[in-house]
Amino acid sequence: MGKTLRSGFTTGACAAAAARAACTAILMQQRIKRIDVTFPDGSLVAFDTSIEQLTADHATAAVIKDAGDDPDVTNGARITADVTICANHQSSGKIEVTGGVGVGVVTKPGLAVAVGSPAINPVPMQMIRTNVGEALQACGCEPCLVSVRINVPNGVELAEKTLNARLGIIGGISILGTTGIVRPLSAEAWTATITSSLDVAQAAGIDEIVLSTGRTSERCVQRLLNPPEEALVMMGDYLHFSLKEVRKYRFHKIHMATMWAKLLKGAMGHGQTHVRHGVLDTQQVRDFFLKHGVEDTIVEMTVGTNTAREILDMLLIKKKHHVIGLVCDVAARGYERISAIETVIHLVDGHGKLICSRGSR
Repeated sequence: MGKTLRSGFTTGACAAAAARAACTAILMQQRIKRIDVTFPDGSLVAFDTSIEQLTADHATAAVIKDAGDDPDVTNGARITADVTICANHQSSGKIEVTGGVGVGVVTKPGLAVAVGSPAINPVPMQMIRTNVGEALQACGCEPCLVSVRINVPNGVELAEKTLNARLGIIGGISILGTTGIVRPLSAEAWTATITSSLDVAQAAGIDEIVLSTGRTSERCVQRLLNPPEEALVMMGDYLHFSLKEVRKYRFHKIHMATMWAKLLKGAMGHGQTHVRHGVLDTQQVRDFFLKHGVEDTIVEMTVGTNTAREILDMLLIKKKHHVIGLVCDVAARGYERISAIETVIHLVDGHGKLICSRGSR
């Protein structure tokens, strides 16, 4: 039996924990080591915290993000909250939440957060406000102004490993999460980024988007088409999700940047092209070729091949470019049926060179 993967917590949940701990530390004048946090579903989750500064009206608390067994770039990140309580302020009863060091700022329209605001998504923002409000209530605090600043000290470096810059989130990471929980190896983070990329593309007035399975194929199509940055959507292995999602938008054409193995899977009807969802069976490829009228002599050439790459190499060596084109055509037509948008396939080799471009129309 396989190991059960451990869930973890979002950056939003960690920010809420740090904010509640800092607020409680001020009110109780104690260095809080563990705090219960209210999640969006009403459940309580305990977090270990560290109070790094404490005065009569100010505290800084830190929480180390634990993403469980999810390969999250922010796993282990230190998330802090600087909290200041101002009694008898004219804005009493208000909780102000801002982004500090390492928290990105939104610079492009189309996201859930307004341009110019810190990249703290709506659910984490509400979690922070809810938990600070509960801390004030639990301590019987008189009406006051509470200022909360969320920081991720190494957020700038972490953001370089994400697609934030492309989405127009500059200067750090995003504070994310819809439930507070990170499910290991879940699709949520990927699909949320795809949707955000499409939102930004539409807000920028893009007509033709580039869906890509990886950076090598994307770079090739960038050189070929020179599209605006907002047109680039990294879909990874989430083929069918992306094609269905674009139906919600007003794009007129899809450029699909891909490599051979993922193209073959897509043409054969696989909606998710990652290897963990199934290794490409070369016998199935031969059956696919026969179904679409590829000559028996060419199909026989593929006998003994073990990978999609071997099949492509054989087709290139034997100059059977019409078979490669056929796969592109089948994929393009299939993708258009799902998306209802004209689709052009740009097939790229492992060295980043274009093999061919074929459209659905």
